[in-house]
Amino acid sequence: MVRIALGVEYCGTGFEGWQTQPHGRTVQDALQHALGVIAAGPIEVICAGRTDTGVHASAQVAHFDVDVPRPLTAWVRGVNANLPAGISVNWAQEVDDSFHARFSAQTRRYRYLLLNRPVRPAILHGRVGWFHASLDVEEMAAAAQYLLGEHDFSSFRAAACQAKSPIRTMSDARVEACQDWVIFDFEANAFLHHMIRNLVGALVHIGKGEQHADWMPELMAAKNRKYAPPTFSPDGLYLCGVSYPPRWNLPGDGRIIAPLFLPSSL
Repeated sequence: MVRIALGVEYCGTGFEGWQTQPHGRTVQDALQHALGVIAAGPIEVICAGRTDTGVHASAQVAHFDVDVPRPLTAWVRGVNANLPAGISVNWAQEVDDSFHARFSAQTRRYRYLLLNRPVRPAILHGRVGWFHASLDVEEMAAAAQYLLGEHDFSSFRAAACQAKSPIRTMSDARVEACQDWVIFDFEANAFLHHMIRNLVGALVHIGKGEQHADWMPELMAAKNRKYAPPTFSPDGLYLCGVSYPPRWNLPGDGRIIAPLFLPSSL
């Protein structure tokens, strides 16, 4: 039995999230089917972070075990030939059986892309978030700094969240502007269900002048979802990096991979 790690990217539009479902319209279902064609048998994959319906990934990491010999190129080109256009395997690497895509991960990094202009997007519909009114990005950036460190993120936790603890350690939280774009970057050891979309909703609430930056620690201290603004759209959310201990030497480890329509400086 051999364990293979994969780097996967996908456009979440048109898929009902990562997690396998009986209807089969998920990223995991499509990937397992394509892997099964190459393996000539059923394959089960485990990912680093289960994304919701409409959420994208430029650097998802997954692993699977297989007992048939195949060259690594088969797990890339062969699998891609059997995947829908919205999913692609970027790399495959053999790892030892102590590697686990989820439990071996040290941090996950997400980026949220928000188009901030009066007119909604058309070409990028479903791939970016949108807010029509002007936003105070400096105030939003100041509020994001309160998120750094270890905190109870219950105020940003979905009711359906199954995590045993709401405590997470945020190592990066930034909000930056570039022309009509507002870019949110978050990195933490793990995230709660809908946590990033709820954080973006709170930051946009601050950015449009409903609250000041120093409202963020008050909201966190409340430890209650009912005090936070509504969950923001999934359209602009990308899983864009997963970091692991260096001994596995995975390609692109922990690196932000920004969508191509943003300046390379970001």
